[in-house]
Amino acid sequence: MDIKSREARSRNMARIKGKNTAPEVYIRSLLHRNGLRFRVNYGGVKGQPDIYFTKKRTAVFVHGCYWHRHKDCKYAYTPKDNMEFWTNKLEGNKRHDEDVYNILKSQGIRVLIIWECTIRKMRKDADLERQVINKAKAFIVEEQMLFMEL
Repeated sequence: MDIKSREARSRNMARIKGKNTAPEVYIRSLLHRNGLRFRVNYGGVKGQPDIYFTKKRTAVFVHGCYWHRHKDCKYAYTPKDNMEFWTNKLEGNKRHDEDVYNILKSQGIRVLIIWECTIRKMRKDADLERQVINKAKAFIVEEQMLFMEL
Protein backbone atom coordinates (compact mmCIF):
# COMPACT_ATOMS: atom_id res chain seq x y z
CA MET A 1 0.00 0.00 0.00
CA ASP A 2 1.29 3.40 -0.96
CA ILE A 3 1.85 5.92 1.86
CA LYS A 4 0.65 8.77 -0.38
CA SER A 5 -2.78 9.38 -1.86
CA ARG A 6 -3.27 8.75 -5.57
CA GLU A 7 -3.38 12.52 -6.20
CA ALA A 8 -0.18 13.18 -4.23
CA ARG A 9 1.62 10.31 -5.99
CA SER A 10 0.43 11.60 -9.36
CA ARG A 11 1.76 15.09 -8.57
CA ASN A 12 5.13 13.63 -7.53
CA MET A 13 5.46 11.50 -10.65
CA ALA A 14 4.43 14.39 -12.93
CA ARG A 15 7.28 16.52 -11.57
CA ILE A 16 9.97 14.04 -12.64
CA LYS A 17 11.93 15.55 -15.52
CA GLY A 18 13.12 13.71 -18.59
CA LYS A 19 15.78 16.18 -19.75
CA ASN A 20 18.48 18.21 -18.01
CA THR A 21 18.28 16.18 -14.82
CA ALA A 22 20.88 16.79 -12.11
CA PRO A 23 22.84 13.61 -13.01
CA GLU A 24 22.91 14.61 -16.70
CA VAL A 25 24.12 18.12 -15.94
CA TYR A 26 26.78 16.70 -13.60
CA ILE A 27 28.13 14.29 -16.24
CA ARG A 28 28.03 16.97 -18.96
CA SER A 29 29.99 19.31 -16.72
CA LEU A 30 32.69 16.69 -16.06
CA LEU A 31 32.99 15.76 -19.74
CA HIS A 32 33.19 19.42 -20.77
CA ARG A 33 35.90 20.10 -18.15
CA ASN A 34 37.85 17.22 -19.70
CA GLY A 35 37.90 18.93 -23.06
CA LEU A 36 35.09 16.99 -24.73
CA ARG A 37 32.52 18.84 -26.84
CA PHE A 38 29.12 17.38 -27.60
CA ARG A 39 25.48 17.93 -28.48
CA VAL A 40 22.79 17.77 -25.79
CA ASN A 41 19.55 15.77 -26.28
CA TYR A 42 20.46 15.30 -29.93
CA GLY A 43 17.38 14.47 -32.00
CA GLY A 44 19.35 13.50 -35.11
CA VAL A 45 19.70 9.89 -34.00
CA LYS A 46 17.29 7.29 -32.60
CA GLY A 47 16.62 7.56 -28.88
CA GLN A 48 17.61 11.23 -28.61
CA PRO A 49 20.70 10.58 -26.44
CA ASP A 50 21.37 12.81 -23.44
CA ILE A 51 24.86 13.51 -24.84
CA TYR A 52 26.00 12.90 -28.42
CA PHE A 53 29.48 13.19 -29.91
CA THR A 54 28.86 13.80 -33.62
CA LYS A 55 32.46 13.34 -34.79
CA LYS A 56 32.94 10.18 -32.74
CA ARG A 57 29.42 8.86 -33.49
CA THR A 58 28.95 8.07 -29.81
CA ALA A 59 25.70 8.32 -27.84
CA VAL A 60 25.79 8.70 -24.05
CA PHE A 61 22.71 7.91 -22.00
CA VAL A 62 22.53 8.93 -18.33
CA HIS A 63 20.01 6.43 -17.00
CA GLY A 64 18.06 6.39 -13.77
CA CYS A 65 18.31 2.94 -12.22
CA TYR A 66 14.59 2.88 -11.35
CA TRP A 67 13.18 3.92 -14.73
CA HIS A 68 15.60 1.90 -16.86
CA ARG A 69 15.80 -1.24 -14.67
CA HIS A 70 19.50 -1.38 -13.79
CA LYS A 71 20.16 -5.06 -13.19
CA ASP A 72 20.91 -6.04 -9.56
CA CYS A 73 20.70 -2.42 -8.36
CA LYS A 74 19.00 -1.45 -5.12
CA TYR A 75 17.44 1.58 -6.82
CA ALA A 76 15.69 -0.58 -9.44
CA TYR A 77 12.88 -1.70 -7.15
CA THR A 78 9.29 -2.31 -8.22
CA PRO A 79 6.57 -0.41 -6.33
CA LYS A 80 4.31 -2.63 -4.24
CA ASP A 81 1.15 -0.72 -5.13
CA ASN A 82 -0.33 -1.33 -8.59
CA MET A 83 2.40 -3.87 -9.35
CA GLU A 84 0.99 -5.05 -12.67
CA PHE A 85 0.98 -1.53 -14.10
CA TRP A 86 4.52 -0.76 -12.89
CA THR A 87 5.93 -4.09 -14.01
CA ASN A 88 4.55 -3.59 -17.52
CA LYS A 89 5.64 0.06 -17.64
CA LEU A 90 9.19 -0.51 -16.41
CA GLU A 91 9.79 -3.66 -18.47
CA GLY A 92 8.49 -1.73 -21.49
CA ASN A 93 11.09 0.96 -20.80
CA LYS A 94 13.79 -1.72 -20.68
CA ARG A 95 12.66 -3.28 -23.99
CA HIS A 96 12.54 0.16 -25.63
CA ASP A 97 16.08 0.92 -24.44
CA GLU A 98 17.39 -2.37 -25.86
CA ASP A 99 15.69 -1.67 -29.20
CA VAL A 100 17.27 1.80 -29.35
CA TYR A 101 20.74 0.41 -28.52
CA ASN A 102 20.44 -2.22 -31.23
CA ILE A 103 19.34 0.33 -33.84
CA LEU A 104 22.19 2.67 -32.90
CA LYS A 105 24.76 -0.13 -33.02
CA SER A 106 23.46 -1.24 -36.44
CA GLN A 107 24.00 2.35 -37.65
CA GLY A 108 27.59 2.32 -36.41
CA ILE A 109 26.83 4.53 -33.42
CA ARG A 110 28.54 3.48 -30.21
CA VAL A 111 26.58 3.54 -26.93
CA LEU A 112 27.76 4.48 -23.44
CA ILE A 113 25.39 4.18 -20.48
CA ILE A 114 26.17 5.87 -17.18
CA TRP A 115 23.91 4.68 -14.37
CA GLU A 116 22.44 6.83 -11.60
CA CYS A 117 23.98 4.65 -8.86
CA THR A 118 27.46 5.19 -10.34
CA ILE A 119 26.86 8.94 -10.36
CA ARG A 120 25.72 8.87 -6.73
CA LYS A 121 28.97 7.12 -5.77
CA MET A 122 31.02 9.51 -7.91
CA ARG A 123 29.63 12.52 -6.07
CA LYS A 124 30.95 11.09 -2.79
CA ASP A 125 34.36 9.90 -4.00
CA ALA A 126 36.71 12.10 -6.06
CA ASP A 127 38.93 9.13 -7.00
CA LEU A 128 35.96 7.19 -8.33
CA GLU A 129 34.80 10.31 -10.19
CA ARG A 130 38.18 10.52 -11.95
CA GLN A 131 38.19 6.80 -12.74
CA VAL A 132 34.70 6.83 -14.25
CA ILE A 133 35.30 9.97 -16.31
CA ASN A 134 38.62 8.56 -17.55
CA LYS A 135 36.86 5.34 -18.61
CA ALA A 136 34.12 7.34 -20.31
CA LYS A 137 36.66 9.56 -22.05
CA ALA A 138 38.68 6.54 -23.21
CA PHE A 139 35.52 4.92 -24.58
CA ILE A 140 34.55 8.10 -26.45
CA VAL A 141 38.01 8.90 -27.84
CA GLU A 142 39.50 5.47 -28.60
CA GLU A 143 36.57 4.08 -30.62
CA GLN A 144 37.43 0.41 -30.01
CA MET A 145 34.34 -0.77 -28.16
CA LEU A 146 30.74 -0.49 -29.36
CA PHE A 147 28.96 -0.61 -26.00
CA MET A 148 29.86 0.16 -22.39
CA GLU A 149 28.02 0.56 -19.11
CA LEU A 150 29.45 2.44 -16.13
